[in-house]
Amino acid sequence: MDKTLILKAIADETRMNILTMLLRHNYCVRALAKQLKISEAAVSQHLKILREAGLLTGEKRGYYMHYDVNREVLHMLAKEIDALAEIQREACQPEDGECPKKVQVKCHSHHKEECSDLVKEFCHGHEHPEQAHIGPCKCHHS
Repeated sequence: MDKTLILKAIADETRMNILTMLLRHNYCVRALAKQLKISEAAVSQHLKILREAGLLTGEKRGYYMHYDVNREVLHMLAKEIDALAEIQREACQPEDGECPKKVQVKCHSHHKEECSDLVKEFCHGHEHPEQAHIGPCKCHHS
């Protein structure tokens, strides 16, 4: 499953509308075009992108191909997004050298009552130690 390909495919409003319609009913290109009030060629292009992302399957019925949504792909994507939302922020440990300079201000855990001199220097620099700490830091200045 290529998450990026799937997310790009459903990021387009027309493709999202097509996907929503196909979740409710099987449609052919002509029926989708009529419902969406766009050309059959435009619908075909959108369907191609959705198929390449693995979101659609097709079944030939007479002269027409009827499309259906591969719901398993949507379920897998939903699980990945849910897992992404569950990632917990970790406190930065400057002592281990793992904090990039861009997040120095945010390096303190709000649970710490005091920061070591190394943490103070890392997060606030040695040039302005008299400046107040930013955010939830509870460091005590010496």
